Amino acid sequence: MNPVPQMEMQKSPVFCVAQAGSCRPELFLFGHLGSSLGNVFFIEKPADTPSEEEDFGDPRTYDPDFKGPVANRSCTDVLCCMIFLLCIIGYIVLGLVAWVHGDPRRAAYPTDSQGHFCGQKGTPNENKTILFYFNLLRCTSPSVLLNLQCPTTQICVSKCPEKFLTYVEMQLLYTKDKSYWEDYRQFCKTTAKPVKSLTQLLLDDDCPTAIFPSKPFLQRCFPDFSTKNGTLTIGSKMMFQDGNGGTRSVVELGIAANGINKLLDAKSLGLKVFEDYARTWYWILIGLTIAMVLSWIFLILLRFIAGCLFWVFMIGVIGIIGYGIWHCYQQYTNLQERPSSVLTIYDIGIQTNISMYFELQQTWFTFMIILCIIEVIVILMLIFLRNRIRVAIILLKEGSKAIGYVPSTLVYPALTFILLSICICYWVVTAVFLATSGVPVYKVIAPGGHCIHENQTCDPEIFNTTEIAKACPGALCNFAFYGGKSLYHQYIPTFHVYNLFVFLWLINFVIALGQCALAGAFATYYWAMKKPDDIPRYPLFTAFGRAIRYHTGSLAFGSLIIALIQMFKIVLEYLDHRLKRTQNTLSKFLQCCLRCCFWCLENAIKFLNRNAYIMIAIYGRNFCRSAKDAFNLLMRNVLKVAVTDEVTYFVLFLGKLLVAGSIGVLAFLFFTQRLPVIAQGPASLNYYWVPLLTVIFGSYLIAHGFFSVYAMCVETIFICFLEDLERNDGSAARPYYVSQPLLKIFQEENPQARKQ
Repeated sequence: MNPVPQMEMQKSPVFCVAQAGSCRPELFLFGHLGSSLGNVFFIEKPADTPSEEEDFGDPRTYDPDFKGPVANRSCTDVLCCMIFLLCIIGYIVLGLVAWVHGDPRRAAYPTDSQGHFCGQKGTPNENKTILFYFNLLRCTSPSVLLNLQCPTTQICVSKCPEKFLTYVEMQLLYTKDKSYWEDYRQFCKTTAKPVKSLTQLLLDDDCPTAIFPSKPFLQRCFPDFSTKNGTLTIGSKMMFQDGNGGTRSVVELGIAANGINKLLDAKSLGLKVFEDYARTWYWILIGLTIAMVLSWIFLILLRFIAGCLFWVFMIGVIGIIGYGIWHCYQQYTNLQERPSSVLTIYDIGIQTNISMYFELQQTWFTFMIILCIIEVIVILMLIFLRNRIRVAIILLKEGSKAIGYVPSTLVYPALTFILLSICICYWVVTAVFLATSGVPVYKVIAPGGHCIHENQTCDPEIFNTTEIAKACPGALCNFAFYGGKSLYHQYIPTFHVYNLFVFLWLINFVIALGQCALAGAFATYYWAMKKPDDIPRYPLFTAFGRAIRYHTGSLAFGSLIIALIQMFKIVLEYLDHRLKRTQNTLSKFLQCCLRCCFWCLENAIKFLNRNAYIMIAIYGRNFCRSAKDAFNLLMRNVLKVAVTDEVTYFVLFLGKLLVAGSIGVLAFLFFTQRLPVIAQGPASLNYYWVPLLTVIFGSYLIAHGFFSVYAMCVETIFICFLEDLERNDGSAARPYYVSQPLLKIFQEENPQARKQ
C-alpha cells in the first residue's frame, strides 16, 4: 500500500499507520471531518513493529457464532451485589427503626418551653398555633430560633402582638381599663397575674416584660420590620422600651433576628402560589400532555425526515430565543416611562414579592443579555459543527428505526420515573423520622447568663426543688430539642449520612438499570441481520430480566462509584457552608478548583459507565472488564467518538429546547391573556410565572425522558457499529450488520479511504 502523495492534499492530514496487509480503511472512515481535519493517509508499517493500537487492546476478530447479546452468561460482581443487598436491607431496617422512634408532628408543629405542640388537635393548644418568645433579644441568630433553642421562655399563642406595650405600662393602664390585661395576658402563662412587681415578674418569668408588633412566620412570632426613608423601623418607631427600664434600638432586634424580617411575607407568597396552582392545574396538565405528544411526534418524524427536522429544531430554537429577546426589549423600553423602573435590585433589596423584580428595567435588560449570549452560542455551534451534524443525523435515523422496531422502549421512562419517585419519597420520609426521633430534652437557661449550671439537662417537674434553682435564682428549665442518650440517639447523625449515601446509590442504580436494559434491547436490534424478522420477541423485557438476574452487582458497582463522587461533592459543599466566614481568597479559589475537578470527574465517569453498561448488556462480563473493553474500543476509534457523541447530544438538546420553548411560548401567551381567540386563560392570577415555569420545566423533563431513550439508542448503535467494523469486512462471508445508509455516509465522508 503506497502513501497518498502529499501534493494532492489541501488540508492537514491524519495518518493511519497499520501493519502490512491489515490496515482497514473502514476503521477510519470517520477520519475525514470535512473542513475540520482534512483527509486520511494510510501508511504501511512493517509487521514486526508494534502498533499503537496495541496500547488499547486488540481489535475484535470475526466470530461466526456471535449474533448479538450473549444468552449464556453468569452472575457478575457477586461481592458488590451482596454488599448492595445488605445496604438495602440495612436501609429498610433504618426506616423501620426511625418510624418507631420518630414523630413527624415535631416537624409540623412548633413546641413551647414545656414540650407541648402548638396547634395540635385534641390538646389545650389546639387554637394556639403560633410560638411566642418572651424576650427575642436573647436570641442571637435565626438558626437558634428555628431550632427552638433560644434562651427565653416560649409559649403558644393564637396571634402575635400588634402594638408596643410594656408590663409596667399595662399595670398603670389596668387600673383604668381592665381590657389592657386581657390583651396582655394572652402572651403570658396561664398562672400569670397583673399585680406582680417587675422584680417578681422577672423571677417567676410568667409574662414578657414588653411586647412589640410582630408577624407570624413559620408559625413563630417575629418582629414586623418595615423601612421608612431607608431606616429600619417597627410600627414607625426606631427606639422602644424593653420593659426593664431601658431603651433599645430596632436595629438590635434586627440583629437578633438576623435578617428573618426579609422572609416574613413568605407565607403569603406560598398561599398566593398555591392559589395560582389551584386555578391553573388543569391547564398545566394540558400543557404537559401537549409536550408529551409533541415529543412523540418529533421521535416519529426523526425516522423519516431527520435532516429536515434538524433544521426545524435549529430554526425553531433560534426563533424562540429571538422572540424572547424581542419581548425583553419591548418590556425594557416600555418601563422607561415609569419613574420607579430606574431603581435597581440593590435599591429594593431582597423581596419575597418576586413580581416587583419584573417592574425593573434592570431585570429585563439582564434577561435580554442572557438570551443574546445563548443565541450567539447556538449559532456559533451550528457553524462550527455543520460538517459533523450530517453523520449525527444518519445516526438519529438509525435510532428512530430501532425505536420503531422496539416501541416498548418509549414506555420505559415511566418505569424509571416510578422507581425514582419511590426512592425519593423513602429518603424524605426516613430523613423526617430521623430528624424527629427522640424524647423531649430540657436544658437549664439562665436569663442573666451567669449560672454555672447553664445548658445542663434538667427535669421541669422537679426543677424548682433542685439545688440548681437555689444556686441560680431566675434560672429556667425549658425545652431545648428532641434527643436522648441511647445508642440509637447517639448515632442519629451517622444514620442521616447513611440515609443520604444509600439514597444516592439507589438513584444511580435505577438510572444504570435503565441504561443497561435499553442497551440490551437496542443491541438486539442492531445484531439482527434481517430486521425485523430476526429480532426476538420482547427484547426490552429480556434485557431487563438479564440485567436484574445476572448483573445487579455490576450495575451496583458502577453506580457506587458515581454515588461516592456525589457524596464527596456534598461533603465539600457542607464544609464550604460551615467555613464560609473563615475563608480567605486562597481557600475560596481551592474550593472552586475542587468543584470543577469533581464536576469533570463525575461527567467523565458517567460517560464511561454508560458505555460499560452497553458492553455488559452485550457480553455479560463484569463491570471492570466491560469498562476496560468499552474504553479500549472508544480509544481505538477516538475520532469517531469526537464526531458522533457530542454532536448527537447537541442535536437532541435542540429538540428538548424546542419542545420546552414551544410549550413555554404558548403558555406565556395563554396565561397572560394574549390568546383569547383559542381559549380564555385563567383570570386574576397572582403570579403568571408560577404556572408558566411549571409548564416549561415539566415540558423539558418530559422531552428529556423521551430523548434520553433516543440518546441511549444512538450510543448503543454506535458502539455496536464500532464492534461490527472490527468483526466483519463487508464481504459475503462476513457482511456488515450496519445499514447501508449509515455505511454509505461514512464512505462519502472519506472517498480517498474508500479507494484504498
